[in-house]
Amino acid sequence: MATLGVHSKKHKVTVVGSGNWGSAIAKIVAENTKANADLFQEEVQMWVFEEEITVPRTSKHYDAGSKFSTEPHKLTKLINHFHENVKYLPGIALPSNLIASPSLQDSVHDSTILIFNLPHQFIGGLCDQMKDHILPYARGVSCIKGVSVDSEDVCLFSETIGEKLGIYCGALSGANIANEVALEKFSETTIAYDPPPMDSRNPTPQATTPKGTTPQSSQLDLSAINEHKDTRGKTSKVKLIIPPSELPPIDHTLLKTLFHRPYFHVQVVSDVAGVSLGGALKNIVAIATGFVAGLGWGDNAKAAVMRVGLLEMVKFGKMFFSNSVHTGTFTEESAGVADLITSCSGGRNYRCAKMSVERKVSIGEVEKEELNGQMLQGTSTAKDVYEFLKARGKDDEFPLLVGTYRILQGEVKVEDLPDLMVGK
Repeated sequence: MATLGVHSKKHKVTVVGSGNWGSAIAKIVAENTKANADLFQEEVQMWVFEEEITVPRTSKHYDAGSKFSTEPHKLTKLINHFHENVKYLPGIALPSNLIASPSLQDSVHDSTILIFNLPHQFIGGLCDQMKDHILPYARGVSCIKGVSVDSEDVCLFSETIGEKLGIYCGALSGANIANEVALEKFSETTIAYDPPPMDSRNPTPQATTPKGTTPQSSQLDLSAINEHKDTRGKTSKVKLIIPPSELPPIDHTLLKTLFHRPYFHVQVVSDVAGVSLGGALKNIVAIATGFVAGLGWGDNAKAAVMRVGLLEMVKFGKMFFSNSVHTGTFTEESAGVADLITSCSGGRNYRCAKMSVERKVSIGEVEKEELNGQMLQGTSTAKDVYEFLKARGKDDEFPLLVGTYRILQGEVKVEDLPDLMVGK
C-alpha cells in the first residue's frame, strides 16, 4: 500500500466529464481519496458540461412542491445539492466530497491527477481550453474507450491528450458497464500506465557521503531525463516536467490505491496500446457475434467468432505496436478477453447487429430506432480499421475484421461469415 511517508504534499484529483461512466468513476475516486487522506486531498472536482434540467418525476428527489422539480436548475447545482447526478446516473448516491463544477479551468486548477471521461470527439476542444490552466507536471488517465483510426495511422486517445497538454497520460479500460459499477456490482478493470523514467528518479537534495563524495543520484542531469518513449518505442514529442519530490510518486501502486474498491478490482499494467486497442477492436467482433446470433446459430457460433476475433485483436496489436503490446493484455486482462465477452454478450454493438439480422434491415436503421441519437462505435471503427489495413496491403491478414466490414457494406451476406473468417 502506498503511503505519504516523506512526501509533504498530497495529490489533487479532477475528473473531466460527468456522464454515466464519468460519474461512476468519479464516485470511485472520491471514495478512495477520502479513505486515503495521507496520499490525496479529500475533495475531488468533477467538471460538468452545464445544462439546465428539472428533477424528473421518476426520481426519488421529485417533489411537486419544490422548485427543483418544477423549474429548471443548473445540473451542477442539482448534483451538489442532492449528491446525485439525477440526469446521467440517477438513483446512485455520490460522495459528499465530490464537487461538480461548470468551469473547466477552475476544476483542473492545481490538480496533479486528471481523469478524462468524455466522448472522444470533444478531446481536442477541451484540451485546448485546459492547456494553459493545468500544472505542467500533472499526469492523466484516460477512461475513454477505443482509438482513433484512419487510413494514415492509429492514434491512442491517451497519447492525443498527452501531446495536446504536454503531460503523460495512461488509460483505463475493461468489462465495465457503468450502471453495474455504480451499483457496486463486482467487476474488474485494467489500468495501463507506463511511468515516465523521471517520475521514479526524483533526485535527492545535494548531500555528502561519509567519504565526502556526492551520490550519483544527486548529480542527475534533469534535462537529460525529461524524455520518454511512446507506445511505438519512439521518443515522444512531449517534453515532460518532473513532478515535485514533495508529492507521492504516481506509479502502479498509487493508481491502484486511487481506483481499486472492494467491488471494482484493478489490475495495473504498462501496455497502454494493448489496453486501448482492446476497447476499440472488440466492438467490431461484437457486431460479428451479433450477426450470427441474429441467424439463430447458437452459442457455439458466437464462441467461434469470439475466438477468431481475439486472435485478430492480438495480431493487430503485435503488428502495429510491436514495441509495447503484450499478448497477455488481450488474453489475461479485463481490458482484453473480459471486455470482449461482455460486449459480445449484450453490448449495444452486439444487440443492434442481432436485431438488424432478425428484422432484415440495415444496422444503421436499427441504430436510429434503438439508440435515441447515440452512435454505434463498432460500425465506424470497422470502416476505419478496414481503410487502415487496406492502405497497408494487410486486409487479407484480418479476415474477421475485414469480413465484418464487408457485411456492413452489403458486399457479402451474413451467412458467408464462416467462410470469410477462414480468409484466403
